[in-house]
Amino acid sequence: MLKIALAQMEVQPGHPDKNARKMLQLIAEAKEKQTDLIIFPEMSIPGYLLGDTWEQPAFLEDCIAWGEEIIQASTGICIMYGNIAIDAQKKNNDGRIRKYNAFYTAQDGQLLQPAAMPYPFVIKTLLPNYREFDDTRHFFSLQKLARERAAKVEDLISPIVFTSHGKRYSVGCLLCEDGWSDDYELAPLELLQKKGVDFFVNISSSPYTLGKNDKRSRVFGQQAQQADRPLFYVNNTGLQNNGKTVYTFDGSSTVYSRQGNVVRTCAPYKEELCFITLEEIDTLQPRKPQPEVPIACIYESLSYGIRKFLQDIRMKKVVIGISGGIDSAVAAALYTSVLGEENVLLVNMPSVYNSATTKGLAQRLAENLGCHYAILPIQEVVDYTIRQLETTPVTFLRDGTTSGLQVSSFVAENIQARDRSARVLAGAAAAFGGGFTCNANKAETTVGYSTLYGDQSGFLAALADLWKHQVYELARYLNTAIFHREVIPQATIDIVPSAELSNNQCVDEGKGDPLKYPYHDYLFRSFVEAWKKATPQDILEWYAAGTLEEHLGCPPGIVARYFPTAAEFIADLERWWNLFTGMAVAKRIQAPPILAISRRAYGFDHRESQNGPYYTRRYLQLKATLLANASQH
Repeated sequence: MLKIALAQMEVQPGHPDKNARKMLQLIAEAKEKQTDLIIFPEMSIPGYLLGDTWEQPAFLEDCIAWGEEIIQASTGICIMYGNIAIDAQKKNNDGRIRKYNAFYTAQDGQLLQPAAMPYPFVIKTLLPNYREFDDTRHFFSLQKLARERAAKVEDLISPIVFTSHGKRYSVGCLLCEDGWSDDYELAPLELLQKKGVDFFVNISSSPYTLGKNDKRSRVFGQQAQQADRPLFYVNNTGLQNNGKTVYTFDGSSTVYSRQGNVVRTCAPYKEELCFITLEEIDTLQPRKPQPEVPIACIYESLSYGIRKFLQDIRMKKVVIGISGGIDSAVAAALYTSVLGEENVLLVNMPSVYNSATTKGLAQRLAENLGCHYAILPIQEVVDYTIRQLETTPVTFLRDGTTSGLQVSSFVAENIQARDRSARVLAGAAAAFGGGFTCNANKAETTVGYSTLYGDQSGFLAALADLWKHQVYELARYLNTAIFHREVIPQATIDIVPSAELSNNQCVDEGKGDPLKYPYHDYLFRSFVEAWKKATPQDILEWYAAGTLEEHLGCPPGIVARYFPTAAEFIADLERWWNLFTGMAVAKRIQAPPILAISRRAYGFDHRESQNGPYYTRRYLQLKATLLANASQH
């Protein structure tokens, strides 16, 4: 019997000492339980998303040194793990030292070398360079190595062979992307299959995104079935980031039988040492994967990500500005569920434009949650700032002439937003001994519907990868599934969304934000998350064909309800496209880190340049035709 342990561990990026020590503890535990083989995730020693830390030779050497500790611990057990590998005699394409994303196998104090490999480790074959991944920037692939040696990948790729209880086992070793080969010119698993393997092991460092686990089970289950061999998938938990985007790693390590069935899976977001024997896999009853409940998965990822992020930056308390609206209410409930009410300070900062309705809802939310609560009116300071700006003479020093500044209603709105964040919340957070949050959602982030150095500020934008309809869904979920009572008032869920920065946004009169979320959520999503990103040309073609709502996935009939004429529709489209590709880009660059949930989160996942808006020739033709046809009627 071959007893195997899946070591689903939390990997702390950039801390090889902590990771290696944890690995040693898990190895010791596995030995106590007479385990023959223990499998750790990809890059389990250094971490994966490290940015240009990979350019530090001292760090690389330290990772290798900690790897030696793991090798020496392999007496009486076989250990599979991920780490960096270097070849000091060769260079990467950037002229730096040659680095490989490597799969190591150690047994009895020695590394086992694949038969056809020039090194005592397996080299990652497929290096992703899309979305948040940047492997080609740092690592040398097996594909490149084959070309360098005037060979083919199939000439070099080969299984690892180890012996346990007198029996030889041939293992097909894969590193994460090597199992996602559909869009590559070769499939490492198929190449290994031809060389004869007893089972496959895929060690991964795979960030969580909504729907990814369902897709992985389909893909990896099919691979196991087609190869007629068991497949072990081992992923890490924890939190890693590339500066602007923060990713949760849910683990969800899984064993697939040769029939392609899930027979064992580790709990998401939990460290676990999962034991199974190779011989029992085909006898186990298949575990039918439960379909993901999107909103439950969103909450789990957000709550885990917030908890880990705060731990990483050693922050125990937060201050949240609450307005009576849905975004701040969800943020308040979410952070309270993670930190406890004693560590959360809610602050309401009314101006003359804030209604008794929303002030009452803010009060009710705070009472329902039981957090610390303060009301800090801002109107006096806002009035003083405006008065000071308008009464202070401005001198043009070249000729000595003086003039004054005029504060428009729009500028006054921004002054309110900045006073709330840059003055009140920042000061309150410092006094409370914590940080203050950014409560923006993805629709607002898309078009820059926020104020620089105002409500866009904060240490983390936990909701900025959620569309407005997901924020509402999360509000209902928090009430029913987490708190099991109405903590977010139903009136907050029902009220029209409004920033309440002027009389034009009076909620008691049914006035609110210029964004029509039931439509704009889906329009903006097509700009960002669609596989083939939509442009105004695509939108106008669908509009002209009467298929826009079908393509966007928004409620039928909603476009005509919001925009009775083509002219109104086009004006709205151009308004938001100009912002999305214009000032909003600059705002996103300066935004706080975003906690990723979707397939394309802002930050490093959705990379963009400040190029300004552009309209294709086809779009301009369509626009002219639609407006001309409308004028004829």
